[in-house]
Amino acid sequence: MALELYELEGCPYCAKVIDKLDELDLEYESHMVPRSHDERTEVEQVSGQTGVPVLIDEEHGVDGMPESDDIVAYLEETYGASAGA
Repeated sequence: MALELYELEGCPYCAKVIDKLDELDLEYESHMVPRSHDERTEVEQVSGQTGVPVLIDEEHGVDGMPESDDIVAYLEETYGASAGA
């Protein structure tokens, strides 16, 4: 599976990304991160920071995109109705 999402339960920014993934009917692998930023070593390794959400899209060379607005825009551009148009 090409898409992976690092997220935190109850995170509104993560929910925004998940809504877009669902809207585009995209499958993704979810990685829940710990509440404590100190324990988020896995997400820090892939993105260089401890905030979530973080998207990985191996198929398109995205290896740790932070910021929900950027992720939503990227998903729309890459997988949305206008993709490849």
